[in-house]
Amino acid sequence: MTASSVRPVSEREARQVAEAAREQAWHKPSFAKELFLGRFRLDLIHPHPAPAPDDVRRGEAFLAKLREFCETRIDPARIERESQIPDETINGLKEIGALGMKIDTKYGGMGLTQVYYNKALALAGSVSPAIGALLSAHQSIGVPQPVKLFGTQDQKDRFLPRCARTDISAFLLTEPDVGSDPARLATTAVPDGDDYVLDGVKLWTTNGVVADLLVVMARVPKSDGHKGGISAFVVETASEGVTVENRNAFMGLRGIENGVTRFHRVRVPAANRIGPEGAGLKIALTTLNTGRLSLPAMCAGAGKWCLKIAREWSAAREQWGKPIARHEAVGAKVSFIAATTFALEAVIDLASQMADEDRNDIRIEAALAKLYGSEMAWLMADELVQIRGGRGFETAASLAARGERAVPAEQMLRDLRINRIFEGSTEIMHLLIAREAVDAHLSVAGDLIDPDKSLSDKGRAAAKAGGFYARWLPGLVTGPGHLPRAYAEFAPPAHRDLSPHLRYVERSARKLARSTFYAMSRWQGRMETKQGFLSRIVDIGAELFAMSAACVRAEMLRSRGDHGAEAYQLADVFCRQARIRADELFGRLWNNTDDLDRKVVSGVLSGSYEWLEAGVLDPSGDGPWIADATPGPATRDNVHRPIR
Repeated sequence: MTASSVRPVSEREARQVAEAAREQAWHKPSFAKELFLGRFRLDLIHPHPAPAPDDVRRGEAFLAKLREFCETRIDPARIERESQIPDETINGLKEIGALGMKIDTKYGGMGLTQVYYNKALALAGSVSPAIGALLSAHQSIGVPQPVKLFGTQDQKDRFLPRCARTDISAFLLTEPDVGSDPARLATTAVPDGDDYVLDGVKLWTTNGVVADLLVVMARVPKSDGHKGGISAFVVETASEGVTVENRNAFMGLRGIENGVTRFHRVRVPAANRIGPEGAGLKIALTTLNTGRLSLPAMCAGAGKWCLKIAREWSAAREQWGKPIARHEAVGAKVSFIAATTFALEAVIDLASQMADEDRNDIRIEAALAKLYGSEMAWLMADELVQIRGGRGFETAASLAARGERAVPAEQMLRDLRINRIFEGSTEIMHLLIAREAVDAHLSVAGDLIDPDKSLSDKGRAAAKAGGFYARWLPGLVTGPGHLPRAYAEFAPPAHRDLSPHLRYVERSARKLARSTFYAMSRWQGRMETKQGFLSRIVDIGAELFAMSAACVRAEMLRSRGDHGAEAYQLADVFCRQARIRADELFGRLWNNTDDLDRKVVSGVLSGSYEWLEAGVLDPSGDGPWIADATPGPATRDNVHRPIR
């Protein structure tokens, strides 16, 4: 099947596939969901949840072991220079149990909580983001997590001990012509007796080059006795017919073992199917609910490193008679990095602890953490490069060659760029979060705006919606955000007063909900096409969530005597910066160029502006935009490189 001959899928069918994979019900409370509905449920996150003492003891012990390993047995410059993590480094990570951080101790793992797993990723990723990616892809989305959540006892007994100590795993969903639109998935798994026969090509398989076990998403044809649909399978990479055809190279993460994997008549036992047929996408999305937290954890770690370098460099470098940090133009960048790092750590620690307690549904919180963390970490790294000036653009190797400290600021910028694409691009995350944010509205008024529904269906929907909005809308008029003494516990003596920021969050949450309601009333069924509007709604929610997390963390640190005054100061500065961004986004909800942009896009695609491209040459090579993914035997050498 060539890329151009992938079966056509209508927009409606694609949406139906994505909708069917969503977790429809809300069995537990969600702080972020309530926030988008205009209800500021501070009680769901304050007081800040705390880990159990045994979890802390076990986590701190592993962090100490990992820190010693990272300091003595990892050469990040070599990884960057050779574009590969040395085998001895990976084997060393296996020896200390880093492959099994999230796997239960009864299967040979470390049994770390989400909080300490993320701390470990931040630590390892600060030394080498490629190592962070290796460990995260293996445990956050690879075999351990879906098998833990959805696997049979037999699958847990067979695969988890291997993943804990010896075997590296990878997750294979993307295809050359299939990214965030799984309805077009072309890889097939055809039932044949007690097996399935896999055929297809998977792209951008992080860890795929070195993996021993793969989670593969493939389409099972519907037939007698088979429900069919996209399903998840554990596949042995050593199976006959599995070929790693290419090790991909990127602008950053040069040590990442990412490839193209071909399946040709690969026999997979039915006992290796995770969950029922047709449950593959739901398994993938559920896995990502907490799996997405690994990426913002490493982003928070990157922020800490950026802050360290910014502090040391801007104090040492003098211009016009004083350190550059004392010049306001540079100082503002340093302040942004410090405040945002505090907020990112607040967001990831809060979401992780909520995941560990399992009292709340954190699907929106995790998605917001991924979205916000990846965007803000990129901005912080960009500001660090600017603070460093020409040295920020120069490689660490070049700096060392001429006798200066080898600071890999430009590498950090390159390495962080992928996070805005990994595990759901920023654009897809906006749409995913927006869908969850308007879920309450669609559940009561969905039939009302569905053009395919009958008049009687619309009538029933109108009655249902009327009752919901009659109860909901009055609550958006006023609230604690208008009371001068609300949230007074966040105004302790001798500290910055954070209560105005929480009152702002409460007022803004109601304003956000009113804006969403007005937009649904205005655009109705066309709401889903207003991606610019929805993206701004989500970005406002992300700022409000980060402000809430920062304030709650500051109060937690103050209450236990841990840099409380400094934490309050950082939270105050962050909230002031975030409020400026949120206010701008509120203004852009209705004052923007979205309609004009669509007209320009139509002109670009029709060739109306092709004259604007004159005067340059295109250095791109020849070849198709999308590689041929026709199923069949491999025609290239297998570059699979198992680590033993």
